[in-house]
Amino acid sequence: MIYASWQVRLAARIIHEGGVIAYPTEGVFGLGCNPLEKAAIERILKFKRRSMAKGLILIAADFTQLQPYLLPLTTQMRSNIESTWPGPVTWLLPARSNTPHWLRGSHDTLAVRITAHSMAASLCKRVGYAIVSTSANRTGHSPACTVLQARRSVGPWVDYILPGKTDGCLGPSKIFDGRSGQQIR
Repeated sequence: MIYASWQVRLAARIIHEGGVIAYPTEGVFGLGCNPLEKAAIERILKFKRRSMAKGLILIAADFTQLQPYLLPLTTQMRSNIESTWPGPVTWLLPARSNTPHWLRGSHDTLAVRITAHSMAASLCKRVGYAIVSTSANRTGHSPACTVLQARRSVGPWVDYILPGKTDGCLGPSKIFDGRSGQQIR
């Protein structure tokens, strides 16, 4: 289902204008912004009290939205990721050298996911590119699983909360290393 609601259009406009939103994903509410908008990234990191060295996750509606950030994948990598996408599985894949350090952190990889959440995918399609996705909570605190929890947790820190439901409070996505295929989280 493609969401073309005014809420998705508003969220996309806020992202285009350099803002930060909270939005539902498969497992939890996420904080999102334009991945090339460093000021928005800094707002998210400040709220979360998270080091830029850790890097961030990008979610996308399809693989073409991730390609500007990634080196070409081996056949084995592509086979591994295609068996899990779209879905709540994040892969650490080799990043292009021009991928901003605030996305990669201190790594040569980038955490990426093609979302299976229909509203999040519609948001990425409406925006036209991959967006940042990090759980809507401070580091060390429980992530938000509902709109109300997101309001309580991040309400004053974001420009908009996209109303919707997660696909069940599944927690943060699993993370796999693209080179080894090993699960990291």
